[in-house]
Amino acid sequence: MAKVTREVVERAGVNVDQLVELLVANAAGELTTYYYYTILRVNLIGLKGEGIKEIAETARIEDRNHFEALVPRIYELGGKLPEDMKVFHDMSACPPASLPKGPTDINAILTVLVEAERCAVRGYTNICNLTGGKDHRTYDLSLAILNEEIEHESWFSEFLGEGPSGHFMRRGETSPFVSKFLR
Repeated sequence: MAKVTREVVERAGVNVDQLVELLVANAAGELTTYYYYTILRVNLIGLKGEGIKEIAETARIEDRNHFEALVPRIYELGGKLPEDMKVFHDMSACPPASLPKGPTDINAILTVLVEAERCAVRGYTNICNLTGGKDHRTYDLSLAILNEEIEHESWFSEFLGEGPSGHFMRRGETSPFVSKFLR
């Protein structure tokens, strides 16, 4: 643990125990989403599914990167990950992005994907609101993740016909906002 780091964040007025709890829950959300998106991506088949598969894969890889970027900050603040994966899964900030009953229903899969992203957007917005102007490192990390989650949501919502977002799929680059935390 970075003792001074925790101390400074506490002095800035952040309830560090609450923050760590939120970070762990969001890390659980990222890792479980990575897992569930693997299953969803495999089921994106046919003419409509193949067009979405690459975007789902980008979101899947970036969610894994979000998990990897969150872990050091959790430990820096004196937190830790649960030793039991089942406990970790069940504390996820977002519900499981499970395969819908109709595994070939592309719109149902897209709905699962977009709702998972919307939950993540709400979660990281909350962390940014708690840490803005008080815990610069956690804020910067959460804002970087939030930027990517907003892009993920916009990609999937466009496929659902909810309107244009102005975002484009990235070519050859994953986690452009979070990559600086992965070095």
